[in-house]
Amino acid sequence: MVWVEPEPVSTPALTKFAAVPDVSSLSEALSSFSSVVITGGSSGIGKSFIKLCGKLHPELIVCNLSRRAPDINLVQLKLRHFGCDLSQSVEISKVVSELETFLTREAPSGRILLINNSGFGTFGPFPQPALSETLTMIDVNVRAVAHLTGLLLPLLKARGGVIVNVASTAAFLPVAYSAVYAASKAFVLHWSLALNEELRGSGVRALAFCPGTTKTAFFERAGVRAAAMEGRVTQTSEEVAIAMVRAIGSGRAQAISGFTSRLLMGFSARLPKPLAARLAGKVTGRFWRRQVNG
Repeated sequence: MVWVEPEPVSTPALTKFAAVPDVSSLSEALSSFSSVVITGGSSGIGKSFIKLCGKLHPELIVCNLSRRAPDINLVQLKLRHFGCDLSQSVEISKVVSELETFLTREAPSGRILLINNSGFGTFGPFPQPALSETLTMIDVNVRAVAHLTGLLLPLLKARGGVIVNVASTAAFLPVAYSAVYAASKAFVLHWSLALNEELRGSGVRALAFCPGTTKTAFFERAGVRAAAMEGRVTQTSEEVAIAMVRAIGSGRAQAISGFTSRLLMGFSARLPKPLAARLAGKVTGRFWRRQVNG
């Protein structure tokens, strides 16, 4: 584990968050926490959330768990990076021991915000692009979420807190050509809602946070050409980070980021699953064929 040393920056910090609306209410949503534990903060939504913490609540101690340290230079941010490959259960067990020691020393009291954000997807007919990568995706998107939460739950119950599990709007549909990814996020969604019921009265709650299509490196990792996503992206990672903070403050058990996503999911939820799978398959099938044919 290493401290991410802040350095002076030549451009104003958090430029993309300069016009954040209703800063006071967003700050209040984080005010009860003394520390944040987040996975996958080196890029995308996770990185944007860490930056937003620096603007809204710089006293927070932020602990990032990922393979790479976040490239974030904010002098007001208390960021600690713990190197961890979340596809490896041995590394998760080891990093939690280090993390608990660190939090006991640096933030011995106060509520904890755990954000299971790390995850990735693949695109193509199963088992493409490779069965090994698909199985790794299940390890990161499903097993690691349950493993990390299970190990940290005693500490969360002792101090109080919130568990945010980042699912996806794909969790609401059987999605051909992203079948395993969508199913992994369906697990996250349903497990989070059930966990929240089990935690009632414990001082801890769970939130299933479901972003729609977001402008991050996700699609590049999934093997989707950048040109193919033009016009399909509904939100930036900064907008999603703001929506996540609002959802944390709302006390809800489930939140969908973005008006368009909420509208589409509201419609699709009313369809029989076989019909929803058929319709989604037609859309993603055409998209896949365009990918293959260039």
